[in-house]
Amino acid sequence: MADARDMTHAKPFQTSARQGHPVRGRTLGLSGASTTKMLQRIEKGFSYQAVVRLHKASGLPVGSIAQLVRIPQRTLMRRKAQGRLRPEESERLLRVSGVFEKALDLFEGNADRARQWLTTPSKELENQSPLHLARTEVGAREVEDLIGRLEHGVFT
Repeated sequence: MADARDMTHAKPFQTSARQGHPVRGRTLGLSGASTTKMLQRIEKGFSYQAVVRLHKASGLPVGSIAQLVRIPQRTLMRRKAQGRLRPEESERLLRVSGVFEKALDLFEGNADRARQWLTTPSKELENQSPLHLARTEVGAREVEDLIGRLEHGVFT
């Protein structure tokens, strides 16, 4: 894990004009969608290209992303051929991308540092890596809480 003293306050990578909050889904190519439109996209199922976009933005292997989203390898190949994820897979992909985006903001857009931090076990997370915890909604919220504490200089 990166030394907490080395972390600087983050500036949002891309923000929503009306809310001033980071845009969720930007690493999937889904930025700018209202909550209603995002829900419609999830229900339709994201394009398989959303996985590819997250891979390119994060540097995480596609296989690792699939594991985080709980898509078995053979199923991933079917989704690639079909060109579309299922709604529940899309929602999990959005969750993982959201955690990556928050880490990216924490490290001021440095994807390598964000990826390193996300894949390194953390004492604050009971020696689990942030990405390992982000496989579930409860774990992702814990990682986001930790990122928020780090952004505000609260290291305990």
